[in-house]
Amino acid sequence: MKRAILEALQAARADKRPVALVTNLETGRQALLDGDQVTGDLTLGGPVLERVRKAVHDDRSATLPETSLFAHVFNPPLRMIVVGAVHIAQSLVPMAALAGYDVTVVDPRRAWATDARFPDVTMTSEWPDDALRGLGPDRRTAVIVLTHDPKLDDPALLVTLKSAAFYVGALGSTKTHAKRLARLRELGLSEDELARIHGPIGLAIGAKSPAEIAISILAQATQALHGAPPLVKAEAGS
Repeated sequence: MKRAILEALQAARADKRPVALVTNLETGRQALLDGDQVTGDLTLGGPVLERVRKAVHDDRSATLPETSLFAHVFNPPLRMIVVGAVHIAQSLVPMAALAGYDVTVVDPRRAWATDARFPDVTMTSEWPDDALRGLGPDRRTAVIVLTHDPKLDDPALLVTLKSAAFYVGALGSTKTHAKRLARLRELGLSEDELARIHGPIGLAIGAKSPAEIAISILAQATQALHGAPPLVKAEAGS
């Protein structure tokens, strides 16, 4: 690997940017695709470039069809930040971990955020806005807001909606969500920012129990991660 490519790869990974290292298996020539920038002595263009971008989107390293090119994808790790150590979170956290997320639970209420309720889980008791600023949600991060308490949910959303998080979901009924939007408008958030909130949270699968609601949330986050078109509306009563 040439020095310029190695340095570009290291810089992208340090900044948590998704990139792909493309290698011609016959000639050994390489190129690094970082957004719209290509570094290296291998030309990427037309259908080949689109296939590499798809590999990055799908988070899947593979030999490109009908070529001798191998695309090695380097995506930042998936993260899920769960605000609210509630019953739904107890089901959601292990499910998300199985799906490949590095999960952090945020809740300043120490009676809720305990090791007994969330064994082997990273937790922080900081106030949600401070915690979110420190965690820095990026394009590989889902933020799930579950406290149902405006004093905790609203500060978390104010920070999250200014970030690049690929998914933002908030628990609450349609009526609760409408009140939430009104409060956030008064705090200066734009309509485009507010439209990013999946609320009521989760896919409409008829979920009732905390575990079922957790499944609907993880399914909706997965849908957003892969850019799939919406199949059904969110749960009105979540």
